[in-house]
Amino acid sequence: MSAMARPRRQAEQDHIDSFLARHGDTLPVDLETEAIVDRITSLSKRFISGMEETLADFGLNYGEWKVLTNLRWVGKPYRRTPGQLAKSTELSSGAMTNRLDRLEEAGLVRRLPDPEDRRSVIVELTEKGSDVWHRAVGVQGEKERLVASALDDREKKQLNALLRRLMLVFEAQEPKRTK
Repeated sequence: MSAMARPRRQAEQDHIDSFLARHGDTLPVDLETEAIVDRITSLSKRFISGMEETLADFGLNYGEWKVLTNLRWVGKPYRRTPGQLAKSTELSSGAMTNRLDRLEEAGLVRRLPDPEDRRSVIVELTEKGSDVWHRAVGVQGEKERLVASALDDREKKQLNALLRRLMLVFEAQEPKRTK
């Protein structure tokens, strides 16, 4: 049996049910809505913790992984300026410099002279950086697959449809972001 055994469907209760059973009558909110928000929040924390654990196994933190991901997503030859990376990861130029220093020291990126501007550099993902990124994504994907194995295919589609509806409500209220 897999590490994430499929839970029985009887009257099992999670920690959210227990909390609401003890304290729900003191909350001035709709308890079904509270349960949804609390479960999404709790699951999010667990997903982030699992991702951080995976990245730590590869000597990375989440911010460094975002830089590597950003370089991968631009396609070959996997290059961007530090300014482009700072903007896309929402960091100051000083914070990006520190992050690039650590990644370069680990051999995951290299700085090259910008052929169009001698005062600037281009950051390039190295073969080692690409390999580390690819392996980390694979390990994390396997963890996520195990989590999703608690649901059958129909339930996954149903859950995705419901979460999409929630996401669309939030996205409609947010200012448009540029990527």
